[in-house]
Amino acid sequence: MTTAESIKNIKPAWIEIIRKYNFPDTFRSWWQVINSVVPYVLLWFLMVYSLQISYWLTLLLSVFAAGFLIRIFIIFHDCGHGSFFKSQRLNTMVGIPLGLLVFTAYHKWHHDHKEHHATIGNLDKRGVGDVKTLTVEEYLKLTRWQKFSYRFYRHPIFLFGIAPILLFLVQNRFTKPYMNRKEQLYLHLSNLAIAVEVLLMMWAIGWKAYLMIQLPVIYIASVHGVWLFYVQHQYPYTSWARTEKWDFKTIALEGSSFFKLPRMLQWFTGNIGFHHVHHLSPKIPNYKLAKCHRENHLFHTVTPITFFSSLRSLRLRLWDEKKHKLIGFREIRRGVVG
Repeated sequence: MTTAESIKNIKPAWIEIIRKYNFPDTFRSWWQVINSVVPYVLLWFLMVYSLQISYWLTLLLSVFAAGFLIRIFIIFHDCGHGSFFKSQRLNTMVGIPLGLLVFTAYHKWHHDHKEHHATIGNLDKRGVGDVKTLTVEEYLKLTRWQKFSYRFYRHPIFLFGIAPILLFLVQNRFTKPYMNRKEQLYLHLSNLAIAVEVLLMMWAIGWKAYLMIQLPVIYIASVHGVWLFYVQHQYPYTSWARTEKWDFKTIALEGSSFFKLPRMLQWFTGNIGFHHVHHLSPKIPNYKLAKCHRENHLFHTVTPITFFSSLRSLRLRLWDEKKHKLIGFREIRRGVVG
C-alpha cells in the first residue's frame, strides 16, 4: 500500500469518537417507548374524563399530552434513521404506528428527512425537508408579489402559528412528484390508517369530544415541533455554503445548533437540542446524544443557544452570502448587506 493510499484510509478522529455511541441499547429503547406512549394514552383517558369537569382542565392536560407527543415523534424520528433498534425491520414496525399517532406517514417523512440530512447547509440543494430560505440576491430579484409571498411565509405568525397544523394535518396527506408507486401506496395506506384511527376515536367518545382533545394536543405539539426544527438551523451564527465549499463535519457542527434546554424540556424533546451531534451521526439514538456531547471535547467548542437567545432567530429571513450569515429584512431596508 502506498503512502497516499494509507493516508486515504485513515479515518478522521470524529468518526472514531462517534463510533462508540452508534448503537442502540434495546432495554433503553423499549423503556423510552413505554414511558412515552403509556403516559400519552393515560393522559387521553384523563382528558376524556376531564371534559365532564372543566374544559380548562382538559386544556391544561393537553399541554402535557403534547409534550409526550413530541417525545413520541422523536422516537418515530430515530426509527427512521435506524438508530432506535438494531433490527431495521423492528425500527419500521415500531416507527409506522408511532407515525400514525403523530399524523405522519413513516416512509414519506423519512425520505424527505434523509434528504435534509444529506443537503443541510448546502445553498445549491435547498428545498427538501427544510425551511425555505432565500439568499439576499435571490430575494432582490423577486417581483413585488413574490417578495410579499416570501415575507408572508417567513412571518412568525404564519410560520409558527398556522403552518405547523397545516403541515401535520394537510400537507403530510399528499404525494410528491418524486414518489414512486410503492411510496405512494404507503402514503395512501397511512392516510387510510389515520382516518380509521380518527373515526374509531370519534365513535368511542364522540366527534365533538375527540376534536376538543385532539386539536389542542396536535396544535401545541406541532407548533413546538416546528419551532425546534427552525432553531436547529436558523440561528445567528449558523453556517451555509455552496457545494464546492460544503463539508459534512463543518456543517454538522457549525450549521446545526446546540439548543441548551432545561432538563425537563430536554427530556420531553428527546435530547434533540443536541442537534450538532445528531447531524454528525444520525445513528446515535437520542438517549445517547447528551452523553456523546458531554464526554468529547470536539463538541465543547460549539456555542449553545438558549430559549431566550433563540428568540433572536425570529428576525432572520435571508442568507447574506458575502457576510456569510443570516440577516433580517431590516438590513435590506437599511441597505446594510454584503
